[in-house]
Amino acid sequence: MSTLVDDDLWSAVGDPTRRRMIDLLLADGSGTATGLSERLPVTRQAVAKHLAVLDRVGLVHAGTAGRERRYRVDERQLARAVAQLNAVGSAWDSRLERIKRIAESIQQTTEDKE
Repeated sequence: MSTLVDDDLWSAVGDPTRRRMIDLLLADGSGTATGLSERLPVTRQAVAKHLAVLDRVGLVHAGTAGRERRYRVDERQLARAVAQLNAVGSAWDSRLERIKRIAESIQQTTEDKE
C-alpha cells in the first residue's frame, strides 16, 4: 500500500488553506496569489508560499499573463491524489471490517462460555 501513496502530495493537500486554494482555483479556472489572498484569511506572501508547495508537487502550474502569474490546477495530478485517497480509504475499510469480525468472534466466544 505505501508504494501507492505519494507522501509529498498528501502533505500538500493535508493543509486546509491549500485545499481551499485548490477549490477556489477549480471554481474560477485560474487565479493569482493576490486574488487568492483577497479571498483567504492569509497574507499574499503566505498564499505565495502555499502555491509554491502545490506547484512543487504538481497540483498547480503557473503561467505568466502580462505582469501576473496565474495558477491553474493540474486536474490529472488532482485525480491521482483522489485515487490515492480512495485506495487508502478502501484499505482501511477492509482493516476495520476484519477488526469488527474479530471483535464479534470474541464476543460470541465469551457469550458461549457463560
